[in-house]
Amino acid sequence: MSEVLFLREKSVDCSFAKRFESDSGFTLIELLVVVIIIGLLASLVAPKFFGKLAMSKQKTAKAQIELIGAALDEFRLDNGRYPTTENGLSALRDKPEGLENWAGPYMPKAIPKDPWGHEYVYTSPGEHYDYDLVSYGRDGEPGGEDEDADIVSWE
Repeated sequence: MSEVLFLREKSVDCSFAKRFESDSGFTLIELLVVVIIIGLLASLVAPKFFGKLAMSKQKTAKAQIELIGAALDEFRLDNGRYPTTENGLSALRDKPEGLENWAGPYMPKAIPKDPWGHEYVYTSPGEHYDYDLVSYGRDGEPGGEDEDADIVSWE
């Protein structure tokens, strides 16, 4: 009798293993369908995501220009003038020679680069205002559209 039970248990185990052996995994067609669906979803979402990323970089550049502008205004209040083009933005962190009323540093940290890794371009006196402060955008060149557009202090 124990032999019969042993054979039954063995046959149950075999049929159970065979059932899962044949159902395990995905077919190549199923995997291709999933990859195509993921690709379609990515093609719909990616442009919106990267468009927002570009806009956030432009907003960050504008915010940094405003922050640097506030520091330049503090410099002018203490010294009666803005830093010269030759002094540059480093005058906000390091005291230029000949300024007795310099009470800096006017920026708590180093002067940031724009979100694309370029230096801000500072000129004083500027063409549009007492000073001009510009980020040339992604391409780092004057002019441009979209992400390459200039972000300026006078607009």
